[in-house]
Amino acid sequence: MITPMIEETEPETNQILLEALEQRWKNYRAELKRCRAEFSNEAVHDLRVATRRMLALIQLLNSIAPRPRLRKLTRAFKDQLDEFDDLRDTQVILAEISEILQELPQLHDFQKHLQFTEEKLLRNLRKKIKQLESSEVTKRIRKTHESIETESSPDLNSLVMQAVDDVYLITKQRLGWVEATRSATIHRVRIAFKSLRYMIEIVQPLLHDLPVENFKRMNDYQSLMGEIQDAEVFAQTLADFSEHASFSDLEPVRRYYEHRHAEAISAYVKEMNQLDTFWRSAPEQPFPWEKPE
Repeated sequence: MITPMIEETEPETNQILLEALEQRWKNYRAELKRCRAEFSNEAVHDLRVATRRMLALIQLLNSIAPRPRLRKLTRAFKDQLDEFDDLRDTQVILAEISEILQELPQLHDFQKHLQFTEEKLLRNLRKKIKQLESSEVTKRIRKTHESIETESSPDLNSLVMQAVDDVYLITKQRLGWVEATRSATIHRVRIAFKSLRYMIEIVQPLLHDLPVENFKRMNDYQSLMGEIQDAEVFAQTLADFSEHASFSDLEPVRRYYEHRHAEAISAYVKEMNQLDTFWRSAPEQPFPWEKPE
């Protein structure tokens, strides 16, 4: 027999998951439509964020009740993110160059090279983006919605929280492997933390005392790692371009970004243990924002 407590909790959790799916799917489709109309830096960024939020929800649902369709949706959204990687990186670098070109005029030829690259990527992606929201994806989303509506597990609340616990522990483990001299170790934390952050957004209604400011703090924490990755991508793209340009012309730029990369790593290392303030260390432990009785 189901206890009154479970009867009260179960529909609430179901409704939270349903609303999360409806909101994220609606936002994803809106951003996809917008990106079809304009391939601006902002449009690409917003579509990637909408896709990551969909991906985090699908991964959460798959952790609760694994299904082949959820694995296929995960693959579809991951493939989409991969399609946009080069364009996103190119547009981020171009935006950066526009701000520092006066200070570093040596970047002029690099800028022209990237503008040509961007145009080529846009031409290729205009065709691919029309196929992103396939009928199969829409059908699987609809079936996922139906399955959430009929979900009757008495442990649904616990399963949802356990899924977030698992992602936190993965992120925490990767944090323990961070080496300041190896930015790839920080990038691995960043990838896991994105999933954690978006999952916490989903379960927010279950966390009644979660401070609202935590979401800005999580965004800032992620941005610290993003600064490192952006500097890394800039440096690598510049190195590839330098094979066809004068090394001496680009040396001031190289030094500038080596310094910026080092500063970004230093800034993150100082704050990296803030991770412990975003989630509980174990299922039996209180959340860091909860006051002891």
